[in-house]
Amino acid sequence: MTDPRRLVPRTDTVLACPELVQAQRRLGRDLVKAAVVVAQQRVRDGQIAPDDVVAQVLAALPPTASSSRRVLNATGIIVHTNLGRAPLSPAALDAVAEAGGYTDVEFDLTTGHRARRGEGTLAALTEAVPAAGAVHVVNNNAAALLLTALELAQGKEIVLSRGELVEIGDGFRIPELLMSAGARLREVGTTNRTNVRDYAEAIGPGTGFVLKVHPSNFRVTGFTAAPDIAELTGFGVPLVADIGSGLLTAHPALPDEPDADSALRAGANLVTASGDKLLGGPQAGLMFGDAGLIERLRRNPAARALRVDKLTLAALEASVRGPVTPVRAALDVSPDDLAERAAKLAAGLAGFGARAVESVAEVGGGGAPGVPLPSAAVSLPRRFAELLRAGTPAVVGRVERDRCLLDLRAITPEQDAELDQAVRRCAS
Repeated sequence: MTDPRRLVPRTDTVLACPELVQAQRRLGRDLVKAAVVVAQQRVRDGQIAPDDVVAQVLAALPPTASSSRRVLNATGIIVHTNLGRAPLSPAALDAVAEAGGYTDVEFDLTTGHRARRGEGTLAALTEAVPAAGAVHVVNNNAAALLLTALELAQGKEIVLSRGELVEIGDGFRIPELLMSAGARLREVGTTNRTNVRDYAEAIGPGTGFVLKVHPSNFRVTGFTAAPDIAELTGFGVPLVADIGSGLLTAHPALPDEPDADSALRAGANLVTASGDKLLGGPQAGLMFGDAGLIERLRRNPAARALRVDKLTLAALEASVRGPVTPVRAALDVSPDDLAERAAKLAAGLAGFGARAVESVAEVGGGGAPGVPLPSAAVSLPRRFAELLRAGTPAVVGRVERDRCLLDLRAITPEQDAELDQAVRRCAS
């Protein structure tokens, strides 16, 4: 009998196949070779025929050289931190691809001299927030607060309410972040009630600035009180507002969510926000405020360590100037449209135990905590939750009452067919 090992095609012969030569240009030789080795072992084990090696390798190769996997977000959480927060718009993705090579990120093509880094992005953000005298961008909102503390409160006090000593993702706490910059915290009021007098009595010669933090991922209800931004002006020290989730201007569906333009008009000297939440752009820390104050922050030595790269600047500008972002589209979609799509999907998948149900989605990412968003979902037997996560693309839903719910709030209409096929693959 012929030894099965003699039937295994040579590695160099397989790698020389035109399809795999093209794959090596895209993914690199090492990654493709590793897939070839796995396929060769399957031939030895008798699981596939020698002639199937190339097809097996092509099927096993990832779409990119990155280990990151594409996910369809059927959780009902629009800005899902564990799934990368805001998905970029097609315009932003095109801008990132265009900026991937050499670009004029810090160069004036007219004069041939060095230019202000990301000038187009800064102009777009300034136009989007009319009350802003200037804008600076760092790598996330925590970095924006850190830079602010380094410039305005190193060796000084930051006055803030006890009810706003928040913890953000992965156990990071705002107080610890601020103190790491060499600032001291002057806590005022109580966890549920703080008034203007509490702030006024705490301000003195050692005050660096007053900080107003919008609560993230929680609400305090009942016997509560807190002054708004307009009530905290006139103390003779900078007023900094961390609005967190990143609305640039007011959104009708989120009337209680603060926005940068309104905060500046109310009297804040500096507003910080995230770029990858309600704005729907890439991860970035956005800083809007007085031109003189922004210039001070920009010239701080730490600003260099906290600056963003050319890809972030490109995606951010395209998110502001371009068409509606996926996050905004998910916020604005009609519940009736979601119900119609869920009914259509469930009808096609009825043989697998699917049915259309009402659902409740949420903003996520610290935006609009406690605000329900009426939605619709496809309900499937619980076993589909694990199967869908293991598929390509991976589909992440949520489990409620022993059923797998695929909420459509963050699924685009163009992705409905993909969702349908993903369920069918699991069922087969």
